[in-house]
Amino acid sequence: MRRKFGAGKGSRAASAALGPTPKSSALTTPPSSAFPSTYASEAEYDLNDEVANIPIGALSLDASSSTPRKSKRMKQPPFRFLDLPSELRLKVYGYHFATTGDVLDLDPENHKRIHQKLAILRTCRTIYLEASYLFYSTHPVRIFPTHPGRFFKTKKPLLARMKPNQRACMTSLELRLGPGWSKPPRGWVVNPGLGLADCTNVTKLTVFIECDPGNDIFRGFRQPDNFYERFSKSLLLDVLEEMPWVERIEFDAWPSVKKSGALMRGLMELSTSRGLRIIWGKERGWTDAEEIEPQPALNLNDPLFIDHSNPGIMVVV
Repeated sequence: MRRKFGAGKGSRAASAALGPTPKSSALTTPPSSAFPSTYASEAEYDLNDEVANIPIGALSLDASSSTPRKSKRMKQPPFRFLDLPSELRLKVYGYHFATTGDVLDLDPENHKRIHQKLAILRTCRTIYLEASYLFYSTHPVRIFPTHPGRFFKTKKPLLARMKPNQRACMTSLELRLGPGWSKPPRGWVVNPGLGLADCTNVTKLTVFIECDPGNDIFRGFRQPDNFYERFSKSLLLDVLEEMPWVERIEFDAWPSVKKSGALMRGLMELSTSRGLRIIWGKERGWTDAEEIEPQPALNLNDPLFIDHSNPGIMVVV
């Protein structure tokens, strides 16, 4: 026992004399520095490793919580559109139908431009009544189609294809004159099937003239005896006969149409005889004042005549 004790004691003494055994380090000092840096190098310290070791609970606002809080939005009930006042709902409908155009007519692009917007009418009965009334009361409907193509000569215009309750919501209609000035389509006839009798809320009728065949540029191509002037006046009279409740009529035209022409004079006389108030559209810019005829342009190629009795005056022949 003593030997073992002695041997053990001697071994510990020998180990103490030699000192601790040095351990080799895997990190070496960069060759650019003679002494180790007091800051950890990129090989010793990686910020991504430290962030990856942070628990998720410590990243929340409440560090003591180990689980993230649930969003308060999940607890809020869904927004109810019908809880809005009716005035605000009508505003929303107006923004929804803002890109459907100004005037409704038969057009190949109606499916893309209008039909998709009208899908909102299938939501519920309340939205159907509100949105349909706003749509049809703020969009004038063209009585006879003028879009060139397969709809121009159709026997059933858009107004005749609509339902009576839709026609009852309308407040204005538009009659375009000029297309078919040499041969109007057969479908441009006022009859009970057109549905004008259902348009009881229409108080304004817009008459837009695209061209006046009485202009000199149509000479040699137009029909004789003021055919189109008589046709237009008769067509407007038939429309007004079906809607005696119309209060005012708005005249508008393209720049080439003159208010002093035979076509416009005949339409204005008819409107005045029925006691309608005449207003003017913004496209042509007419007013109640007399139309000012523009001065004819001077053609520099025209020959000049010199009056010898007064040599200072030259006259264009």
